[in-house]
Amino acid sequence: MNTKRKYLLAGAIVCAFPPAQAMDLHLPFGASLATETVEEFASYALPISGWKKGRFESIWAEGSFTQQAWRVSASDKTTLQLLAPLREQLIEAGYDVIFECDAASCGGFDFRFETEILPEPNMHIDLGDFRFLSAQRMGEDKPEYTSLVVSKSSTTGYIQVTNLGRVDTQPTPLTTSTKGVQIPGALDPGSLSYTLENKGSFVLDDLEFATGSSALSGEDFATVAALADYLNNNPERKTALVGHTDSEGSLSGNVALSKKRAASVVKLLTGKHGVSKTQVTAEGMGFLSPRASNLTEEGRTFNRRVEVILTSTQ
Repeated sequence: MNTKRKYLLAGAIVCAFPPAQAMDLHLPFGASLATETVEEFASYALPISGWKKGRFESIWAEGSFTQQAWRVSASDKTTLQLLAPLREQLIEAGYDVIFECDAASCGGFDFRFETEILPEPNMHIDLGDFRFLSAQRMGEDKPEYTSLVVSKSSTTGYIQVTNLGRVDTQPTPLTTSTKGVQIPGALDPGSLSYTLENKGSFVLDDLEFATGSSALSGEDFATVAALADYLNNNPERKTALVGHTDSEGSLSGNVALSKKRAASVVKLLTGKHGVSKTQVTAEGMGFLSPRASNLTEEGRTFNRRVEVILTSTQ
C-alpha cells in the first residue's frame, strides 16, 4: 500500500481490531474483479464529510485491510443504481451509513484525489459522475468500517470496495435454469440473463477492437464474462454471436470483418471462459442491420457492435 497517503483529519478516531465474521456483499451479476490489495494490518482514513475549505473529516482506523476494484457492464445504469443495492446490503448486515455524497457534494476533483482510489485502468473515476459511501458497524468487540466508490464510463461501471474488518465481495451467481426455478438476475431488467431470456438478444457493448481489425484489444470484458457465466450455468442454451459494422466499404468486406469479430468473441468464450463450442456460433451481418443512421459519426460508431442472439427454442 502507498505509504505516502495525504489526509487532513478532523476529530479523528483511532482504533485497532481483529477480523470479525465476514458478511457477503453481492455485486451486480457479471461483475469481474479488476484488482485487489490485501494487508493483514494497515491504517486507513475513512472520509466522513465532503471536501470543504481544504480538507474533509475522516475516521482513522487500523486493522485488516482489503481494497478491491470491480467492473460491470452498466450502459443502462446510473451510478446511483449501482450503489443503492450495495448500500441496502450493508444496512441489512447491521452497518450504519456515516456519510454519502455524489460528485458535486463530495467536492469533485479535490475529494477524488485526496481519497485513496485504486489507479486506472482498474478503477476509473468520472469527475462529474461518481458516488461515495462510508459505513460502520460493531464487530465482535471493535468497530468495522467499509467504503464504496462508484463511477462509470459510457458502458462500464466501476465499484471500489474498501474494508477494515471483513466484508467478502463476490459477483451474484447465476444458477442452472430448470423448469420452475428462477434464474438469479432474471428479474433485473438490466442484466444480460434477463435481456436474453425476455428479449432474445443482448449487445456486448464494452468490446474493443483495433481499428479495421478483428482482434480484440484485451481479454477482460464484463459482458463476455457475464455471457460465459450464463452459458456455463445453462448448458442447454445455444447462442449466435453476430457482428455488425457501419456502411463504410463494401458489403462483402464488412460481412467478412463482422463475422471475424464475432469469431474473436467466440474464441474468447471457449478458450478463456470454458464455454462449450456447441453453445456458440459466429455470424456476420456487415451493415445490413443498423440501429442508427450511418450519416453521422455517432451513428456509425453505434452501429459497430457484436450482439449475442439466443437461438434456443425451449
